[in-house]
Amino acid sequence: RAPERYRGETEPVDPRAGHVPGARNAPFAAHVDGHGRWRTPEALARHFRDLGVAPGTPVGAYCGSGVTACSVVLALELAGHPEPAALYAGSWSNWSADPRRVAVTGGDPG
Repeated sequence: RAPERYRGETEPVDPRAGHVPGARNAPFAAHVDGHGRWRTPEALARHFRDLGVAPGTPVGAYCGSGVTACSVVLALELAGHPEPAALYAGSWSNWSADPRRVAVTGGDPG
């Protein structure tokens, strides 16, 4: 998701702003270069390492509605992440619709 939506600064679509607890922001735009082409596997691997994604750590991808999260799953595969990432198809639209679920605002933890 766009960083400002992830941080909860704006939410034009869903009932609540923010992100899933423990989530890291890895929007699609960070996986492509200035020409819209996929970054190299090495660059993607560095990107995910910088986000705290480590081998042996389960990863789930979500976005606003489950569409662009597919690109995160592919980017992780291209980066050589050893375990397949899970896709949360309901994504933020599903999560934020349930008031019992926590919505975190602000930047990445740590």
